[in-house]
Amino acid sequence: MSAELAFNRSVDVDYGVAQEVAPGVRRIVAGNPGPYTFLGTNTYIVGQGTVAVIDPGPLCEKHRAAIARALAGESVSHVLVTHSHRDHCDGARALQEQLGGEIVAFGPTGGPRGAGAPGLGDAFVDPHFVPDRKVVDGETIRAGGFALDVLHMPGHAPDHLCFALVGKRTVFTGDHVMGWNTTVIAPPEGNMADFLASLDRLMQRHDKVFLPAHGGRIQTPQRVVRAYIMHRQWREQTILACLGEGIRTIPRIVEKLYGGLDTELKEAAALSVLAHLDHLIDREFVAREGDLNPLGASYVRTSSKASA
Repeated sequence: MSAELAFNRSVDVDYGVAQEVAPGVRRIVAGNPGPYTFLGTNTYIVGQGTVAVIDPGPLCEKHRAAIARALAGESVSHVLVTHSHRDHCDGARALQEQLGGEIVAFGPTGGPRGAGAPGLGDAFVDPHFVPDRKVVDGETIRAGGFALDVLHMPGHAPDHLCFALVGKRTVFTGDHVMGWNTTVIAPPEGNMADFLASLDRLMQRHDKVFLPAHGGRIQTPQRVVRAYIMHRQWREQTILACLGEGIRTIPRIVEKLYGGLDTELKEAAALSVLAHLDHLIDREFVAREGDLNPLGASYVRTSSKASA
C-alpha cells in the first residue's frame, strides 16, 4: 500500500475573474490563500440567467465585488454553503444583502465544533451560522435550468454537504475531496469514521468530475477517492506500527510520522492522528490510558485484536 497521493498543485488562478470550469459552471477564486485553503476558496456560479452561488467564501469586499461583476444582469436564486467553516460561509450574508438569494446549508448540528490547533479553532468555524433553509441528504435544489442533489458527507465537518449537478455527473465536493492535498480531519470537528463512510458513498457513484472548494477540478473522481481511502488505511497501519514499537503518545507519533512539517501544521497532524486513534478505539483495536486530555494521553494496542 502506498502513502503517496498524486496531488495537483499546478493550478492557474486569476483572482477576481470568473472562469468556466465545466459547462454552465463558473469559478471565482477568493484571495485567501493559506496552509489550509491552498490558493483560496473556490466560489462556483451554477447556471445562467438565474444562478446558484456555491460557497461565497470569506467576508471579503473585493471577492464579493468580483462575484457581483460576474453576475451583472443575472439573478441569484440560492447561496449554497457546503459547511460552516469561515472560509466558506462568512461571505454569505453580505452577498445575499447585495445580490439576493436564499442561503441554504445543513444548519447547526447540536454537537461540539472547532478543534484545538492554530487556524482550526473558533476562528475557523462559525458555530452560530444558521441558513435560511436547512437541507438534508437526498433533497434536490432546483432553479432556472439546473438541479442540484444534496449529499450529506460528514467527516471533515459534521455539517458538510456536497452538491451533485443533476444529469451532468459533476459534484461540488467542498472540502470533502480535494486534488491538492488530503482533507483535514480534526476532532471534535472532524470524525474519521464519518469521513471514511462518506468516501465509501462517493465510491458507489459514477461521477466524471469533482469541483472542490480549493484547488483545481478532479477529472478522475473514483481514482482519487480510492487513493484517499488507501492513504487513510496506510496511515492507520503506520500508527499501529508506532504503538507496536512503544511509541505511545501523539506528540511522539507525530514526530515519527511527520518530522519535517512546520510547527503549525504539526498541530493539525496531531489532531489527524487523534482522529485515527479515536476510530481505532471505537473498533477496539486500541485503548487510551492516563491523561483526560486525549492529546496528552498514552495509547496501547489491545491484546484482543491483532491488526486492523
